[in-house]
Amino acid sequence: MELRIRGERAVLAGPGGEQAREVDPHKLAIGSDLAQALHEWARVASAVSADSGAEAGAVVSQRGRQLAGRLASVMGTTVRFVDPVTGADTVVEPAPRAEARSRRFVRSVLGPSGPPGEPTPWLTGLTVSAFIAAVVVVAMLALASTLVRQTSGWLALAGSVIVTAGIAPSLWLIRRTPILRWVAYGAAGGVVIAWVGVLVIAL
Repeated sequence: MELRIRGERAVLAGPGGEQAREVDPHKLAIGSDLAQALHEWARVASAVSADSGAEAGAVVSQRGRQLAGRLASVMGTTVRFVDPVTGADTVVEPAPRAEARSRRFVRSVLGPSGPPGEPTPWLTGLTVSAFIAAVVVVAMLALASTLVRQTSGWLALAGSVIVTAGIAPSLWLIRRTPILRWVAYGAAGGVVIAWVGVLVIAL
């Protein structure tokens, strides 16, 4: 379809300018804001001619292309923009539709999947995870033991809670980052294992 102006109104026409009809938000389901913007652009464009100055013509042309892009995205189809100043035709493709809100939420939680066929470095990754888990277990048990000897078991539990709450956000953020995700897996596993020892030591 073609985006043109007729008088001071924006119209959509079939190939070759046939069956031109005025932009109507109710018939085209494009929203009143976009329809109003198109008609405002048409009114300005009708007042600008080729001899009005290159700058004014360029502004009208650029605004028309922007609106044609919005129209193409809303309607999900290709729009041929007919420049009212120069008469040039520009084909505007619709932008990729935004993902559904629920799908964006799932992707934010699970993270994007890797390219198809990409091998997963299980051996290296699990080795890194095991090493990080051992470091976290030793560190948390050492902290709990020291607090139990110097103060009390309740303070050891409180210190372990603080440590767990402190590293949890970082582990959540890097859980899907290549390479660093193995560190997150190991640290999370180490925290879980360490809590068993912390409960035994503190209680």
